[in-house]
Amino acid sequence: MSDSLERLYQAVLAARDLDPATSRTARLFQRGPSKMAKKLAEEAIEVVIDAVSGKTDAVIRESADLLYNLTVLWASAGVKPEDVWREMERREDLLGIAEKMPKAVKAPKTAPSKRLPETTAIPAVRRRIVALEGRSLRKRH
Repeated sequence: MSDSLERLYQAVLAARDLDPATSRTARLFQRGPSKMAKKLAEEAIEVVIDAVSGKTDAVIRESADLLYNLTVLWASAGVKPEDVWREMERREDLLGIAEKMPKAVKAPKTAPSKRLPETTAIPAVRRRIVALEGRSLRKRH
């Protein structure tokens, strides 16, 4: 799969300087990151609606559109697929591949003299999930 996204990424880079009258990719680059983000959000919503409606074929088609628009936004932002894969590997090492990193939690308010900075994160306790022979197993960290 990562090979397919890498090929898509390279094709997006090659298409960004084409004629916007004939290339959707070039048109998105011409319109800028706000339009790219809007298209990405639209595709994500379409995937969600089709999934909730049980339309598997539509989920597949819209997911391909979602990945295309995500790749265009990555290219615009200077993000390479390998940057994303590296982050996914980092997360897998910490929590397992089937978990999402927890958002930073604001520190509880303390007395004025002992107040912590608002951005202090409190680490969440999570269990790492690993896959073995097609089965999910919970492994304590």
